[in-house]
Amino acid sequence: MAACAVPQSGDGAAPVPALLRDLGRQPYEPVWRAMQAFTDTRDESTADELWLVEHDPVFTLGQAGKEEHVLMPGDIPVLHVDRGGQVTYHGPGQIVLYPLFDLKRLKVGVKDYVCRIEQAMIDTLADWNILAVRREGAPGVYVNDAKIGALGIRVRHGCTFHGLAFNIAMDLEPFSRINPCGYQGLQVTSMLDLGGPSSLDEVKPVLIAHVARLFGLGVDAAPAGFDHPMARETA
Repeated sequence: MAACAVPQSGDGAAPVPALLRDLGRQPYEPVWRAMQAFTDTRDESTADELWLVEHDPVFTLGQAGKEEHVLMPGDIPVLHVDRGGQVTYHGPGQIVLYPLFDLKRLKVGVKDYVCRIEQAMIDTLADWNILAVRREGAPGVYVNDAKIGALGIRVRHGCTFHGLAFNIAMDLEPFSRINPCGYQGLQVTSMLDLGGPSSLDEVKPVLIAHVARLFGLGVDAAPAGFDHPMARETA
C-alpha cells in the first residue's frame, strides 16, 4: 500500500492548534453522545480536539453492521452506533482515541485521514520494535495476521468523529464472542502479548505525538476539569 501523504518538517507551515482531553475510564454511550454534540455544534473557528478514553466493556455495531456477527455477547451490552464498520469490542486495557478534526481545514481527504490514523498506530508499535502492517480492504493494523488496532469513523460536514481502538493490555476473551470487524475467526492481539508495555499511560503520549506529527498539529492538554465533554453533553 502506498505511503500516506504527511506534512514535511521544514515546510514552513505553522502547526494547527488542537486540544487533548484525557477522559479516563467512561461508559461508551455518554462519550458517543458528547462527540456527536461537539461535531453538530462546532463551526469554522472551533479548534480540533483529541479525546482519549478507556471504555467499560461494550460491543459496538456500526451503522451497516450485521447482527449475525454478534455471536454470544453474554453480559456485555451491544450498542448500534453511527460509525462505519461492523462489530468490535471496547474494554479496559484498550486505548480509544477520538480525533475530532475539521478535514477541510487540515486539507486532508478521508482516505488519507484513515491512512494517517493507521500509520500513527504502526509508528507507535515500531517504537517498541513491533512490526505492524495494514491489510488491503480491511482497515486497521495487524501484527502476525492478528488485529491489534481497529478503526471506525464517521465524517459529517467535513468533520470527523469516532476513531481508533488500540489493544494495549486487555482481556481478549470478549473478541471470541463476535466476528471482529465482520471477519469470522479473525485473531486479535495486544501490545502486552507482543512484549510491549502494560500501561496505557506509557503508550498514550507516544500515540498522540505520532498523530500530531502526521496531521501537523500543535497539541495542548486541556486543563483538568475544564469544559468537560460529559458536563457539556448533560448540561
